Amino acid sequence: MKVAFIMGSDSDLEVVRPAVEVVKSFGVEVSVRVISAHRTPVIAEEFAKNAKANGFGVIIAAAGKAAHLAGVLAAYTTLPVIALPVSAKVLDGLDALLAMVQMPPGIPVACVGIDAGLNAGLLALQILGLSDPSVAAKLQDYKENMAAKVIEKDKKVSEMFQ
Repeated sequence: MKVAFIMGSDSDLEVVRPAVEVVKSFGVEVSVRVISAHRTPVIAEEFAKNAKANGFGVIIAAAGKAAHLAGVLAAYTTLPVIALPVSAKVLDGLDALLAMVQMPPGIPVACVGIDAGLNAGLLALQILGLSDPSVAAKLQDYKENMAAKVIEKDKKVSEMFQ
């Protein structure tokens, strides 16, 4: 299964980049596109309707401001859609976050924190890991490595005050 990364604008790329990088580091194929819910709605509809047939297992939709992209994509597919709110100058991403988490009944999207690209990528991997044991094993290793780093930091900080 592949992961689709759909951005409402190329200005969202730096927020999406950590998600793409972590997913690719697990050996999962990705597709990264710029598709606007407002300026290219027909393309958004077409992409979402065909995503499953095109081998995608999860869609990550990054957008700021009005941030309708995740909801529009979710309306046209049964695949899991992860909303990635992107901060903008005016409301620091709160507008996007609220737009993404307030989906109407029947059109659910998962939502990560504002500018939390890494978490979006990891959530996509966790979803894929439900049916792909190799992804699940790599996630277990990833989490164990994170824990080892924290334990090492704890040791260093504790030693500073002995």
